[in-house]
Amino acid sequence: MSNIRAAVVTGAARGIGAATARRLAKDGYAVAVVDLDEAACAATVEAITAEGGRALAVGADVSDAGQVEAAIARISAELGAPVVLVNNAGIIRDNLIFKMTVADWDAVVNVHLRGAFLMTKACQAFMTAEKFGRIVNLSSSSAQGNRGQANYSAAKAGLQGFTKTLAIELGKFGVTANAVAPGFIQTDMTAATAARVGVPFEDFIKGAAAQIPVARVGQPDDIAATISFLCSDEAGFVSGQVIYVAGGPLD
Repeated sequence: MSNIRAAVVTGAARGIGAATARRLAKDGYAVAVVDLDEAACAATVEAITAEGGRALAVGADVSDAGQVEAAIARISAELGAPVVLVNNAGIIRDNLIFKMTVADWDAVVNVHLRGAFLMTKACQAFMTAEKFGRIVNLSSSSAQGNRGQANYSAAKAGLQGFTKTLAIELGKFGVTANAVAPGFIQTDMTAATAARVGVPFEDFIKGAAAQIPVARVGQPDDIAATISFLCSDEAGFVSGQVIYVAGGPLD
């Protein structure tokens, strides 16, 4: 295996993606910080380099096959073989089903599902060649259903099936695939949900925390820590799993 291991984190300009990129850099990976707007990745890259890590900002629309191919070609040339992939990029277009437009459905499914497919297809060639790979897909507790999120819930449930299939197909090449399904995490995305339902974010957080056994909402670093383990050498016998990181049990 090559000396340099590169990790690719999509949607890494902020929130869970940024926390994950920083954590993987601390773990010793050279990290490709991928987001739709390359300039928006600057803060994450600067945080990594300030701590002595190596990072590269890459702008790409993960739902666009051409942009994905170009991004992975650049990453492999500048950082090394991308043997770790965290499919975190995501958007929300929340609405009740009778109000949801076809465009809102397509946008969410394309970023989450098509994006994960395209990124995985591009990276797995490097992983199988290196006989080592770690794929982590970001699902959600919403995969079990959530009012106003038919598109998001369907996409996140789809990622679980995608993950299990990857585990079956790629295991013999030393590649594992797992999904992390966060519960309520304090991010810009949950702030947007609070705005949609017309509740002040602080009240939204308090209400959510009251329903969580550990009596607090999650933070991006909570998710990054779980992803870190799944990307480690020690997690080589963990594959095809969906891990709910939600402060309590979920079915």
